[in-house]
Amino acid sequence: MNVTIGIIGFGYMGYYHYKKILPKTDNFQVLAAYDVDASRREFVKGLGLTSYDSLDEFLKDDSFNTVLVSTPNDSHLALVLAALDAGKNVICEKPVSLNADEIEQMIAASKKNNKLFTVRQNRRRDGDFLMVKNVISEGTLGEVFRVESRVDGSNGIPSDWRRVKKNGGGMLLDWGPHQIDQLLCLIPSKVVSVYADLLNLKYEVDDNLIIELRFENGLSALIEVFTSAFISYPRWHVLGSGGCLDIKDLDGEGQIVRGIVEEMEWGLHLVDHWGPKEPAHEPTSATRTMKPRPEHTIERIQVPKIAQDWQHFYFNYYEALNGKAELFVKPEESLRVMKVIDVAFESSRIGKSISCDI
Repeated sequence: MNVTIGIIGFGYMGYYHYKKILPKTDNFQVLAAYDVDASRREFVKGLGLTSYDSLDEFLKDDSFNTVLVSTPNDSHLALVLAALDAGKNVICEKPVSLNADEIEQMIAASKKNNKLFTVRQNRRRDGDFLMVKNVISEGTLGEVFRVESRVDGSNGIPSDWRRVKKNGGGMLLDWGPHQIDQLLCLIPSKVVSVYADLLNLKYEVDDNLIIELRFENGLSALIEVFTSAFISYPRWHVLGSGGCLDIKDLDGEGQIVRGIVEEMEWGLHLVDHWGPKEPAHEPTSATRTMKPRPEHTIERIQVPKIAQDWQHFYFNYYEALNGKAELFVKPEESLRVMKVIDVAFESSRIGKSISCDI
């Protein structure tokens, strides 16, 4: 069966789905929409879609089998539950909820009504993330012990509900679900501790944040989001026993740097395989440990770019709706993300790291 869609919330993201994503996806058709804003409802009519003035009337429409929820974060729970109880399958924009308790209610409703329920974690198919995933899986870096994920800019938070606390605004509920989800996909281990520092520099919601995650397998991960940064860090920085990976930005400019000589020896002479023996020169700084290695002792490898593929989420949803595949983003995976977010909020509140089992 084809995927027929009714959209709840025809603002920026709702229209983005209609205009940019779904037209590129076979077997999908947007038929209707509902928005609380009368001007957006008129806009929907102008596109030739069925526009509804009430949620109840929208959900009674049998022409579509899937509801796409694309509204401010604080409204997701009520809308997802209403759609599932009306017999619709549901795709919800991230963050799926404000906390783990809310998504547990959604999962229970989807099981009760025997309907599909998934969260659009589209950045699982970002090119930069797929590059990191490939490099780690290939073992090029040796044993990975540290993964750092950063997004930053200097534009602050967009001037809409994302600045408003009661609407579920702030960066932890904006970029946090993406970065946490990516790390949980990369690292096959439980989260055993979370430390978070959420900053409110300009708004009532967090506009800058730092999160440290520690995993049961010993690996650690860093998440940073800065909206007041005029100089950017690399998007990804991954450390392994045999090398390091840097991905510059979302466009996926990346390189691996790894040693082709196992150790540097500070003695009277350089080791044989570095070249002719000669007295070791003194370091130019106060430390020998952190002195840059000679270029001929390292290898630089450009990482092939991978194009983003956000349509994959929808291709998979079509297959899942027709019983041919499991959901690419299972709701239980999104529950795990929300559990980490819950602990991060609490960690920042008390100013301490919190042990957990997630």
